[in-house]
Amino acid sequence: MQPFLQLVAHDLYTKIGNDLSRTVLVFPNKRANLFFNEYLAEESDQPIWSPAAMSISDLLQKLSVQKAGDPIRLVCELYKVFKEETGSRETLDDFYFWGELLISDFDDVDKNMVDADKLFSNLQDLKNLMDDYEFLDEEQEEAIRQFFQNFSIERRTELKEKFISLWDKLGIIYHRYRENLAELGIAYEGMLYRNVIEQLDTDRLKYDKYVFVGFNVLNKVEKEFFQKLQRAGKAMFYWDYDLFYTQRISKHEAGEFIKRNLIDFPNELPESYSDIFRKPKKIRYISASTENAQARFLFSQTAQMGSEKENAIVLCNEALLLPVLHSIPQDVQNVNITMGFPLAQTPVYSFINAAMELQTNGYRPDTGRFTYEAVSKILKHPYTRQLSDHATRLERELTKTNRFYPLPSELKKDDFLTILFTPQSNIRELCDYLLRLIKSISILYRKEGEYDDIFNQLYRESIFQSHLKINRLYSLIESGELSVRTDTLKRLITKVLTASNIPFHGEPAIGLQIMGVLETRNLDFRNLIMLSLNEGQLPKAGGESSFIPYNLRKAFGMTTIEHKNAVYAYYFYRLIQRAENITLLYNTSSDGLNRGEESRFMLQLLVEGPHEITREYLEAGQSPQNTLEIQIEKTPEILRRLYRAYDTAQPESVILSPSALNTYLDCRLRFYYRYVAGLKTPDEVSAEIDSALFGTIFHLSAQLAYTDLTANGKIIQREDLERLLRDEIKLQGYVDQAFKQELFKVAPEEKPEYNGVQLINSKVIVSYLKQLLRNDLQYTPFEMVAMEKKVSEKITIQTALGPLTLRLGGTIDRMDAKEGTLRIVDYKTGGSPKIPANIEQLFTPSETRPNYIFQTFLYAAIMSRKQPLMVAPALLYIHRAASESYSPVIEMGEPRKPKIPVNNFAFFEDEFRERLQALLEEIFDEKEPFTQTEDIKKCAYCDFKAMCKR
Repeated sequence: MQPFLQLVAHDLYTKIGNDLSRTVLVFPNKRANLFFNEYLAEESDQPIWSPAAMSISDLLQKLSVQKAGDPIRLVCELYKVFKEETGSRETLDDFYFWGELLISDFDDVDKNMVDADKLFSNLQDLKNLMDDYEFLDEEQEEAIRQFFQNFSIERRTELKEKFISLWDKLGIIYHRYRENLAELGIAYEGMLYRNVIEQLDTDRLKYDKYVFVGFNVLNKVEKEFFQKLQRAGKAMFYWDYDLFYTQRISKHEAGEFIKRNLIDFPNELPESYSDIFRKPKKIRYISASTENAQARFLFSQTAQMGSEKENAIVLCNEALLLPVLHSIPQDVQNVNITMGFPLAQTPVYSFINAAMELQTNGYRPDTGRFTYEAVSKILKHPYTRQLSDHATRLERELTKTNRFYPLPSELKKDDFLTILFTPQSNIRELCDYLLRLIKSISILYRKEGEYDDIFNQLYRESIFQSHLKINRLYSLIESGELSVRTDTLKRLITKVLTASNIPFHGEPAIGLQIMGVLETRNLDFRNLIMLSLNEGQLPKAGGESSFIPYNLRKAFGMTTIEHKNAVYAYYFYRLIQRAENITLLYNTSSDGLNRGEESRFMLQLLVEGPHEITREYLEAGQSPQNTLEIQIEKTPEILRRLYRAYDTAQPESVILSPSALNTYLDCRLRFYYRYVAGLKTPDEVSAEIDSALFGTIFHLSAQLAYTDLTANGKIIQREDLERLLRDEIKLQGYVDQAFKQELFKVAPEEKPEYNGVQLINSKVIVSYLKQLLRNDLQYTPFEMVAMEKKVSEKITIQTALGPLTLRLGGTIDRMDAKEGTLRIVDYKTGGSPKIPANIEQLFTPSETRPNYIFQTFLYAAIMSRKQPLMVAPALLYIHRAASESYSPVIEMGEPRKPKIPVNNFAFFEDEFRERLQALLEEIFDEKEPFTQTEDIKKCAYCDFKAMCKR
């Protein structure tokens, strides 16, 4: 294989000789020159005056008297013209992002040397004068005709009116904008190029020969430039192509532009050099189920590919760079990465993002408070934790106290946190704030002896780049050029930083090459692997947005989507034409924007190509894991834990609650994890209200309401409840107080800061509280004995180690008394009533076991021995209590048989206690291990399901 640049070097040396000092090589990009010089050096044993080399962009900028303008400043300048010419009141915030679109269109107009007056002329004039446009060929004329068929000027809508009114102004805006930029000595790229060509004097050019190497699609500016130099006898042209797509297949998109160029600018190399695609090749198509699988597979191939220098890995999806870097084996000695490392994947970017979120969406100027989510995110960031010793403790404290809306004063625990949590009120302050934070971070990388660490070098460079970009914005704000809202500035900073890359340093001409598609231009490799060669990645999906309609773009010879597809087709076929071993991988999964479809170029090569192609399928090795059953035996150590926790003889013993017993009956292993091993789910602050928290807030609201009602006596009268039911403000006050105490964790005098969902929950709880009061109206008068009352009872069981005394108990939601009966009431804000067949069912693990009734019966058993009244356990399902026939009385009985109301627990107490005794003895029986439940449905919301792997 003889690379294209080697052919060019040999031909050029043969024609010009040793002294190339008056020659300049112009490439589509800079990278090709590094390889070219290596080939040129091989041509002679003697020293050579090497030619100058630059990209077409650099050359035109050097020939220009104007400087390329800063992209943000260019939009600001366009905005001034736009406002003056249209009288629009649109703010820069609203204009900015479509202002970029307009500059992109102007850029395309200039690069294709379009007559802007004709393009932006009045649409009616454009239609009437269409026949006079002699510069249009038949295809372009047809494009304009189609435009007016689809865009009827006569039938106007509001949207069309807006388009036409702006279109009529675009010509004036275009000329005024160019005039203003010329006065400032700056230009956008297209304007700069056009001005150079229009003022070009070939006699005054610096070099004798301009050698254009490896170009493909030429815009009108480039074409005009080539022609002027050609006429002056100063140009040489080297085109890289193959007869396969220029002659053997007619109308092949890869050869569409090259064929035109060969006619206008004849090739210095003979045609025989361009008949290489048909030479033997080994081509493999490999499908992979994921993007990362391609990277993992990749280096199993490079080991078989010989010299590193002859190998290239081309990433059609540049997001694969990191997985590829992580997959490089140690035996690969030299790697050259042509793409930069994305700044958006560095810690400094995530920190800046978190800081901007804190100061914009994370701060509420009306209340002077931050939001927990924004505060927590930045406190958890590694940079914050390195710069502040208080960060970890502060984040834990906010989580523990459920502080949804902390005040800045609560967060300023040290100097760094004071800077971090000082609210910024405008864009100038926000930029200055970010610059100060970046300077604080830079201190972390100033320690001696760390310069050799590759990550420190990368992060240090990312900090420098971030400071540079934000400082540029700060300068524009200081000068008054940029005046936008903080949310627009945030979007701008994000856009600027995400577009930035950190270049890798290395020797480009040696080692394995890892490249993006654009970097492959002019380069050839014997062994080629392309990753993510999917439709949508090559060619890239969709066209760029434009204010100029497609048909008009086509009519005036501007860039269209067909141009871009042809460009990508050329890149693909040119890259593979000299390669000998070609491996093309694509992703078959249809996640997100990826449709799981191989590129059209692969299908085209399969159908039209002269080579045999093998198809292979990359599959991950399947190793199904059998989930082992978990069983915890009651070892002496575990028994000691159990006794230490619940034996009343131990000083630190705790009460064994109904919840713990219910947990044991549902799943013994969960009981072990929670109540023996003491494992807990980590604390977290959540704005969402789960069913448990909802129930807690309702319970407290009810307690507050009845505390007020019983302030002057424990007897609840009907008129008391009726009066309270009419007082909406008071009812809402109870709920607000409960929210402040249980959710917001703020002082009672503070106003609760509800979000939308919380407000809805608040209104639902108020309605439930009303329903409770209406339900109690029917029961009045009654005595409120206690609310949220803690009760317990000692009980002795027999174990292998002798008698053991435990304390059973918990908190009863409410106890009321009427006509000699003490009612044990348990409030329920979810679920539905169940009717147990008998007491045994309460102790038998199953999906339908009525655990709420078990809890209420346990409280009834305790209270039966603590006072003389008859005890009646009751479950009040608030959300079902609206029905007139609803009763909170618990019933028992077999299905399809008469049910017995439990109005007197004494009839059931003996059997309940007998089975309770047996349950407790089982828990403390050393022969009964802690096992997993057989009911898998119980695992769905278990905190420990990840440990069980169910």
